[in-house]
Amino acid sequence: MWDELFEAMRNDRDRALLSCYVSSGARAEELLGIEIGDVDWAGQQIYVVSKGTKTREPVPASPDAFRYLAAYLSQAGVPKAGEKLWRALRGDPRPLTYSAMRRVLQRANAKLQTNWTLHDLRHTAATRMANDPKMTLPEVQRVMRHAKLDTTGIYLTVRLDEMTEKLQDFYTRPRQVPKFAPGYDPEDVRAVFGG
Repeated sequence: MWDELFEAMRNDRDRALLSCYVSSGARAEELLGIEIGDVDWAGQQIYVVSKGTKTREPVPASPDAFRYLAAYLSQAGVPKAGEKLWRALRGDPRPLTYSAMRRVLQRANAKLQTNWTLHDLRHTAATRMANDPKMTLPEVQRVMRHAKLDTTGIYLTVRLDEMTEKLQDFYTRPRQVPKFAPGYDPEDVRAVFGG
């Protein structure tokens, strides 16, 4: 579904925004509030003012997000210091608002017959990261900036194809026969553990 949504974006600004959302896990307003000085090109991260702490914090973004961001800035021009990075593409120069970005998703939803929201992009980021075997849950918690690990844990999902493969392996493994240290009376072991 993500690939279809991404393909429905009509310009590099929207592709850059979606790539930033889904790779950084930033909240909608956090990402819309950044300026050109909040982009760390060399470090491949962006700085957002976190909803919870109100502090400026770095979040990583994917190389694709930075490529689309460069393409967007190449077309739209680099904003001046102090101006918002994301701007409306038509009319007078002005920052892109939450409702305007939501409208971008509404147009894609109408085309795809889906119901994506801006917050779904954060959920998608968290789910992808939490289910990556090379990332630990505390690492995902740090990227998502969750106060509690339990919040991050809700994004762990079990994929049916992986579970089926593991269960088949479990069912076909020889049953382990427990072994007890020498000196135990076999009758006592049977009385306690059955058998």
